Amino acid sequence: MIGHELGGRYEIITRIGGGGMALVYKAHDILLNRNVAVKVLRQQFVHDEEFIRRFRREAQSAASLSHSNVVSIYDVGQEDDTHYIVMEYVEGNNLNEIIKERAPLQTEEAVRIAIQICDALEHAHYNQIIHRDIKPHNILIGKNGRVKVTDFGIARAVTSSTITQTGSVVGSVHYFSPEHAKGVVTGEKSDLYSLGIVLYQMVTGKLPFLGESPISVALKHLQETFAEPRTINPYIPQSVENVILRAMRKNPGERYASAKEMLLDLETCLQPERLKEPKATFANSDFDETRVMPAIRGSIADTMTDTISSVRTEQNGAPIEKAKISADQSDQDRWNSSGLEEEPRKRRWVKPVVTVASTLIIIALVYWGAMTVLSWFDIEEVDVPYVVNMTEAEARTTLEGAGLKVEEPSIYTDKEGVAKDIVYEQSKPNQRVKVGSFIKLYVSKGPKLATASNYAGKSYEDTVAALVALGVAQDSITKDEIFSDETPGTVLEQSPEEGAEFDPKTVKFNLTVSQGKETFPMPKLIDKSEKDAIALIKSKGLKINEADIVREPSYKEKGTVIAQYPFDPEAPVSEGADITLTVSSGLPEEAIEYTFNIVISPAVAGKTSEIRITYTDARGENIEWGKRKIKDTQSFPVKVVLDPNTEAMVTIYRDNQFTDTFSKTYEDVKSGETGAPETVPGTETPPADQPAQTEENPTDGNTTTNETVQ
Repeated sequence: MIGHELGGRYEIITRIGGGGMALVYKAHDILLNRNVAVKVLRQQFVHDEEFIRRFRREAQSAASLSHSNVVSIYDVGQEDDTHYIVMEYVEGNNLNEIIKERAPLQTEEAVRIAIQICDALEHAHYNQIIHRDIKPHNILIGKNGRVKVTDFGIARAVTSSTITQTGSVVGSVHYFSPEHAKGVVTGEKSDLYSLGIVLYQMVTGKLPFLGESPISVALKHLQETFAEPRTINPYIPQSVENVILRAMRKNPGERYASAKEMLLDLETCLQPERLKEPKATFANSDFDETRVMPAIRGSIADTMTDTISSVRTEQNGAPIEKAKISADQSDQDRWNSSGLEEEPRKRRWVKPVVTVASTLIIIALVYWGAMTVLSWFDIEEVDVPYVVNMTEAEARTTLEGAGLKVEEPSIYTDKEGVAKDIVYEQSKPNQRVKVGSFIKLYVSKGPKLATASNYAGKSYEDTVAALVALGVAQDSITKDEIFSDETPGTVLEQSPEEGAEFDPKTVKFNLTVSQGKETFPMPKLIDKSEKDAIALIKSKGLKINEADIVREPSYKEKGTVIAQYPFDPEAPVSEGADITLTVSSGLPEEAIEYTFNIVISPAVAGKTSEIRITYTDARGENIEWGKRKIKDTQSFPVKVVLDPNTEAMVTIYRDNQFTDTFSKTYEDVKSGETGAPETVPGTETPPADQPAQTEENPTDGNTTTNETVQ
């Protein structure tokens, strides 16, 4: 189911629980973009039409519940043979986990939880829905402390269908009500009995009835009393114990009349004036409780009955056999007057009294003899220590120290949530037995372990999907990326290693994953000479086949790199990658070269001016031609290249000031219109007594220094 998209809407993420009737998965509702819980009916029930019909009906009834303490039902559906219920996903723990971790709970916390459960039951009962399976496993506690009751609806469908078909009772036997254990129709008060057991377990950390089999536990619900909560935890207020005692009465008539009544009692039981209230008493003992009755044998019983009848008759003064006495009254008077029969009549009571006294003496002697004989064989009794949650070795030592024996062999099973070698159940807990009695231990082999496969060489995504399918939480999988020659995303190493066993619920999986070869920024080769570009490529560990160099005309200088492939400058590239260059083979055939002859004078004759020239042509814009310092008028040849779509333009700057611009079009040059040289005159005239200087002054042999960039 993991990864399956149920109903085209619910993407199954991971399994989060399950019971005898259904499995529960965490899923993502793609349509509403939220997490939900999806309960899927187990496969053994998918062909039972009667069950499916009731399942749907009850699930739809549960969906009608709207309460802050009830897990909301969102959807019910079917896909092929898969029947499912979509419900609210609660982030947190169930009450059973909390009880195992830190029971007994503080009374205030236990009552607060019970109030919210009872509130949910009151709402459900108002809507004619009986839960029938209230237990800590079905109580969810959110991270915000909000209590949510789940499994409404399916519990009734499971119980009714299973009883109809198999004659058995389905549910959690430790939380059964007596009427549930009998298999008779259960009602609202059955839920209240189960809630009483949940509250009992929260405040004591123990269950009221334990046994070696479900049948024995069910019989105890019917016939036996339980240890009162305050005998286990004396810190429980009497008012809270009273709530538990009333909720757990075997006779439904002596329990709370409704969930609302129990809710009112819970809400006030911690008020100061109620904490030390008198212990609750009940008029009648529970109807199914086992009783010991004395056996009365034949003749003795008859004698005792006659005696009791005659005594009662004499005490009441009622005449015995009135007719006979009236008829013989004269004879009686006559006998009395003569005194012959008076004495026998007065002693009629002696025989019954002697008989009764003799019987009692015989019984006392037999009892004394039996006790004397039994005392010869009397074996000391001890309390069975509670060894659940101990290691097996500690449990054995504790039991042997109490004079008991461990029944061999112990039962070893996989137990979710219980560490290896920890005792999770024992026989005869909280009982008093003879010294030397055998106690059965049930020991956890730890949670069911999975075996790690070899994931090296597989993709990281496939490996994560496989681990999640085993029950590993996705946030328990970490990834370390390193450079390697393998394809990026390939698993290189793993921990745990292949063949290792691990608990999917607690394991931390680490995967070392390839991120490909180590990369570095691709150098810029454009505008470099072919020779320099090839040298740079080889220095970086890259490869180039000079026979593959592409040569094509361009407006760049011949031998200049005009393109690089397949990696642009600064793109990540790894060592050994192949590089292809495109190099200029010279100007295209349609290109025309033209030289501007520009005559420029200094700003002030005889004084130095700095001339800077830029040009724009087919090779680019604002290309620097160069700078030169002059003291007299000089000629500047500026060579440009034109194509049919460009106009060449030369810009003059003198002393960092824009001075002039000259331009030629492709058509001007092609038609031969060159014209006269362009001039840039000075702005001031030199003094009359200062001779004009030229670039070269033969009189003194000095030459003007020019700084030229191009």
